[in-house]
Amino acid sequence: MKFSFSSFPMTPQQLSVPLIVLLISLIAFVFDSSLSELLIYQRTLVTQGEVWRVFSSHFFHTNGFHFLLNAAAVVMLWALHGQFYTIKSYLIVFMMSAITTSIGIHWFSPDIEQYVGLSGVLHGIFIWGAIEDIKAKERTGYLLLLGVILKIAHEQYYGASEDVAVLIGAKVAINAHLWGAIGGVIAVILLFIIKSTVSKDSFDSK
Repeated sequence: MKFSFSSFPMTPQQLSVPLIVLLISLIAFVFDSSLSELLIYQRTLVTQGEVWRVFSSHFFHTNGFHFLLNAAAVVMLWALHGQFYTIKSYLIVFMMSAITTSIGIHWFSPDIEQYVGLSGVLHGIFIWGAIEDIKAKERTGYLLLLGVILKIAHEQYYGASEDVAVLIGAKVAINAHLWGAIGGVIAVILLFIIKSTVSKDSFDSK
């Protein structure tokens, strides 16, 4: 079988935001010692009003393995569902998943004092992509959606993999995965409302 990049989603709409996410994450990793104190989620500082940390913390990582795992997941999800990516839709899903993850942790996981990483956001993007598969009548969408739901349920019941915790040098914030997935569902609903509103406005203007 001949390999071809043409089989991948390569338009600017499909590529631009994932590439920006990877670039920002790389910059955050390289300059972690200079930037992390100002930008990562720290419960006390967020409570004191430094609310930007709710969003910016997702671009930072505990170590190189953590960064590479998340970067690989960004690429994998792009390869899997990039045909559905647009700049607007990806940004909405990313931002909704990021904010929902951080707010969920802040309100419902008081034991977490500090949080970094893209994993919560990536669960939201995965949920959205699987639902887009289903809407496009791709049977694999049902399997992917069921798979991520079972993964999250397994983590909630049994806890995270100790091997992953050792690899990234930190406790895996499994609740971030749950809240990120919920953010992905909220983003799906929001995008549906936006699309319906635009369609209605277009119809009314005729």
